[in-house]
Amino acid sequence: MPALSAEEIALFQALLVGFAFAGFLANAFNWLTSQQPSFRMLESGGVGAVASVPLVVFSAPFIILRNTVRGRRHEKRNIWLVFLATLIACGWSMVAGRVIIALFQGF
Repeated sequence: MPALSAEEIALFQALLVGFAFAGFLANAFNWLTSQQPSFRMLESGGVGAVASVPLVVFSAPFIILRNTVRGRRHEKRNIWLVFLATLIACGWSMVAGRVIIALFQGF
C-alpha cells in the first residue's frame, strides 16, 4: 500500500476538522437556542440573516447531511441524490476545514 503524501494527509485532516467543527457549531447553536440551524435562517432578512451567515457557512456540512439522511429515511429519495449531497457536504467540509486550520495556525 503506497504511503499518503503530505498534501493528502492535509486534505483528510481538513475534511475531519470541517465535519467536527460543523457538528460542534450546529449542536452548540441547538443547545443555546433550542432550535436547529437551517439554511432557512438566511431567509428571515435583516440583521438576523446577516448574523446567521457564519453559522450557516461553517455548519453547512452538518445541515446538508442531516437533511439528506432525513430525506432518504422519510421521503425515500434516490440514492444518487444522497451520493451527490454527500459529495457536496464533503467538499464544503474540506474547504471550511482548510479555513479553520488556517485561522488557528495564525495564532
